[in-house]
Amino acid sequence: MPDATRISVVIPVKDDDTELARCLGALARQTVPADEVIVVDNGSTDASAAVARAFGARLVRCETPGIPAASAAGYDAAGGDVILRLDADCVPDESWTAAMAAAFAARPDVAAFTGGARFIDGPPPLRAPLATLYLGAYAAVMIPTLGHLPLFGSNLGLRREAWLGIRSSVHRDPELHDDMDLAFHLGERGRIRRLSGARMGISMRPFAPGGAFGRRAVRGLRTVLVHFPHDFPPVRWTRRLLRRVRARRYDTRPSPGRDTRSQR
Repeated sequence: MPDATRISVVIPVKDDDTELARCLGALARQTVPADEVIVVDNGSTDASAAVARAFGARLVRCETPGIPAASAAGYDAAGGDVILRLDADCVPDESWTAAMAAAFAARPDVAAFTGGARFIDGPPPLRAPLATLYLGAYAAVMIPTLGHLPLFGSNLGLRREAWLGIRSSVHRDPELHDDMDLAFHLGERGRIRRLSGARMGISMRPFAPGGAFGRRAVRGLRTVLVHFPHDFPPVRWTRRLLRRVRARRYDTRPSPGRDTRSQR
């Protein structure tokens, strides 16, 4: 990355002090340290705020409940040119920030990168197949819906300028998925690409008893429906296709003053 490029990491948290300490410890071991780590405390009653301070993270308070509002508050507070996002119960590989930084440097045309994940808890024999099923099902549903790759909230990065362009239009409803909503808005005009080298460990909480997976599914459906009819898939696909065609025509149009006689 250019020397002037700054990297911010945003972590929304609520009552996850033990997991947050593990996450911040992993971030402290990155081969390319972030310029700032922002922990957004979304009304924790445990020691999450104290843990953030102990690790030297910048603490931001968000009184509006829900991950969408907390994530947005972190993006708003970030001063970096590139903003990386993960959850408090995530454990990034030591090369995570380096992989993200290199990807953004190599692809200035990309607004956001999204990575995959592996489960680091739960029954060992189930970790790999459940991770494949979980992320595969998410992609299988959202790619046709969006017309492009979705974003995965536990492992994503976006340019700050891209966030500033959409921050006023994203939803901050606690009953929506912030990464899905972000993909609707960011993917409308910017490129989203997958980054396989940005490795991330995540918790198997989505499959925990008590209806966690069901709640996630309902929120996913609500996130899709809140964008209808404007983003009804055929409408969105057509709009994106027309925009792409117009962009190509603009790119191939002769610039003013260019001598095009040799091209005739």
